[in-house]
Amino acid sequence: MNLLVTGAAGFIGSAYVRGLLAAPDAPDITVLDRLTYAGTLTNLPSAHPRLEFVQGDICDAGLVDKLTADADQVVHFAAESHVDRSIDGAGTFVRTNVLGTQTLLDAALRHGVGPFVHVSTDEVYGSIATGSWPEDHPLSPNSPYSASKASSDLIALAYHRTHGLDVRVTRCSNNYGPHQYPEKVIPLFVTNLLDGEQVPLYGDGHNVRDWLHVEDHCQALDLVRTHGRPGEVYNIGGGTELTNRELTGLLLDACGAGWDRVDHVPDRKGHDLRYSVDWTKARTELGYRPRHDFATGLADTVAWYRDHRDWWEPLKRGAGTR
Repeated sequence: MNLLVTGAAGFIGSAYVRGLLAAPDAPDITVLDRLTYAGTLTNLPSAHPRLEFVQGDICDAGLVDKLTADADQVVHFAAESHVDRSIDGAGTFVRTNVLGTQTLLDAALRHGVGPFVHVSTDEVYGSIATGSWPEDHPLSPNSPYSASKASSDLIALAYHRTHGLDVRVTRCSNNYGPHQYPEKVIPLFVTNLLDGEQVPLYGDGHNVRDWLHVEDHCQALDLVRTHGRPGEVYNIGGGTELTNRELTGLLLDACGAGWDRVDHVPDRKGHDLRYSVDWTKARTELGYRPRHDFATGLADTVAWYRDHRDWWEPLKRGAGTR
C-alpha cells in the first residue's frame, strides 16, 4: 500500500509518519510538504526504504494529481495552523487550508483514492463555557484560522455526500510533544525559559484548553484510517483541561523559573474562552484511549527540548533545514 501524507514535515504529520515507519508492516509512504517555516526535514528519518519525500504545494494541481494517482489512501495534515498569524493575515490560510484541501479532494475523487483522512481541529466549534462538543454540534469558528479549517471540513464532507468519496474527518484538541515548532505555547515557553527569556501570557490566563499528547493523537488517527466509517467525524481529546495560567505554572516549575519571568500581555483578538470535545465516539467505535499521563508527558516533552537544542535553536534563528 502507498500512503500519501501531506504536511508531514510538520509537528503532527511527522510524528504520524515516524510511528508508521517504526512498525514491521509499515506501508510505503510519500510525504508531500512545501517546507514552510514550520516544516523541517529534521522531523523525518533521513533515509528509509519505505519513505519518499516530495517538496511541493498542495495547491499545485498537477503535482497533487501525479502523487494521488500512485496513492491508495491519503492522510491530510498540511495546513497553516497558527491563530495569531491568521489574525495578521488570513489570505494564506484560506489558500492553503481551503483551496489546497479542495485540490487534494478533486485528485482523490479522480483516482478513486480512499480513505481520505482530513485532520482538523476542535477550534472549528468556537468556544464553549461548559460541557463538551459532540461531533454533530454546529460549527461556529471565531478566528480566520478556525474558519478556514471549518470550511475545509465542510468541503471534505461534501465530497463524501455528493460523490461518495471515502472521507473521514478528525477534530483534535491541543497537541503537545517533541518536534513542535517553537511558536505554540508549550515549546515557546519552554525554549524561552531555557534561554533565560520572558514568556507572554495572554490576558488573565483563564482560557481553558484540553491537552493531547501527539502520539495519542496519531494513535487515534490511525484507528480512524483503518477502522473509521466513511463520511464520519471523530473528535479526539486528551482528557486534561487546564487554564493557560495553570499550564504556565507547570512549565515554570519544570524549568526552574518563577512568575517574574512572565509578561502579562494584551489578550488575543477573539480569544476563545474554552475548548472541550466529547470523544465518546472514538472511544466506543474505535477503542481509542489516551496512553500518556499529562504530568509524565509534559516532563518528557520539557526534557526533550532541553536535550535537543540542536533541533530548535536553528528554527528560532530562522536558519533551520528547509
